[in-house]
Amino acid sequence: MKTTILSWILRIAVAVILSQTLYFKFTGAEESIYIFSALGVEPYGRIGTGILELITVILILMPRTTIYGALLGSVIMVGAILSHLFVLGIEVEGDGGTLFALANITLFSCLTLIFLNRDKIPNLLKLKL
Repeated sequence: MKTTILSWILRIAVAVILSQTLYFKFTGAEESIYIFSALGVEPYGRIGTGILELITVILILMPRTTIYGALLGSVIMVGAILSHLFVLGIEVEGDGGTLFALANITLFSCLTLIFLNRDKIPNLLKLKL
């Protein structure tokens, strides 16, 4: 019971964080354009990342596919964190490091979800959705 509650809290946290960033990516907000221009992948990287994050949200909220969403979310967040560390910096356009902190929270949540669903890992290649 405690594991189920923790799993739902983590899933909802990841979904909320990623969902709120989708608006900025898909509407071409100034900060998103700045970030992906600095990375040299504007606009395709911004829109592609947004699509992958939307897929992550959908997968992570469905109990049967949570492990897939958590894996995809982990990969995306590792990329985001490395981008902050090596290109963008911790603070982006005066955000006080909020985006970096959210990326770390999301990565931690996804890794915890992977751990909680580790019994499904042997079945990953069978793709029983």
